Amino acid sequence: MKFPGICIVCNEKIEVNEIGLWAKGLGVKHEKCAQINELQCIVCKASAGCSLCEFQDNCDIQGVSQLCICKKCSDEKNSFDSYQKSVKKNFPLFNLK
Repeated sequence: MKFPGICIVCNEKIEVNEIGLWAKGLGVKHEKCAQINELQCIVCKASAGCSLCEFQDNCDIQGVSQLCICKKCSDEKNSFDSYQKSVKKNFPLFNLK
């Protein structure tokens, strides 16, 4: 990395001179995070349950935004509000209002 960044998978800092994978419009991720085949829920931080997901056959885990939500959180009342708050909190650079 020529510049520091925040990993879109684990939300941890990637330092200058550390190996990271960058994609225009998507962001950057650690080399080790690119190998993950299970997404993390943006709301509760638990496993998103990719192996049980109804969209598993159509999902490209390496190509999606990494801002997934688990079944438990998505079934809760006001799940979309919780999702929005979590994205705003974890990714302030998005500057969502």
